[in-house]
Amino acid sequence: MVLDIHMDMYSGIGYLIEGNDRYVTIEGAKIDPNRLFSRAGAEKSIREQNPGMAADKVEAALVFLDHHRDELVRRLEPGKGNLLVALHNNQDYSVKDEIPQSDDTSIPQPDRPREFFLCTDPKDFATLKKSPFNVVLQNRKPTEDDGSLSRLAVKQGFRYVNLECGFDEFEGQLERLRWLEDSL
Repeated sequence: MVLDIHMDMYSGIGYLIEGNDRYVTIEGAKIDPNRLFSRAGAEKSIREQNPGMAADKVEAALVFLDHHRDELVRRLEPGKGNLLVALHNNQDYSVKDEIPQSDDTSIPQPDRPREFFLCTDPKDFATLKKSPFNVVLQNRKPTEDDGSLSRLAVKQGFRYVNLECGFDEFEGQLERLRWLEDSL
C-alpha cells in the first residue's frame, strides 16, 4: 500500500511482489526474494526454507534463477546516477543487526530500531544522516555473498537505499519515503 500511494505522488517505476507470504516460490522451492541475486544466496535461502528438498529440485530452482537473474537485474538496475529504492517490512529485524557490518551509522532514533535506511552510496548517506531517521552505510565489497540486492548494488556500483519498517509502521514508512524522495 505504501508503494501504491507513493507512486501516485512521485514519478518512477514500481515493482510489487504480490502474495500472502514473505517468500516467493520458484520451481516449487520457497525462497526469500531478497536472497536470489546470487547463486550462493539463493542456494542458502532455498535450503533454509525447504529442508529436506531433493537435491535435483534445489538444482532446478537454482538453474532457473541462473537463467533469469541477469534479466531481472537489468530491469532493476537504476542506471547511472539514478537511485533504486526497496521497501521492506520486518518483525524482528533491526538496525542493530546491521551495525556490525556497516561502514558508518547515524542512529538518532535508538528507540525505533526496526525503522531505518540502509544505503550503499556515501553521498546518499551524507544526506540521509541529516534526517531524523536511523541510517546505516554499507559500501565496501562484502566478504560473504548473501544474495541480497544491497550486496549486488555494492558489487555493481549502483545507488541503492533500502527502507526497513515494522509491519505496523504504515504512516512512518510513508513519512520516511517522502523524506527520502524529497531529499535525494
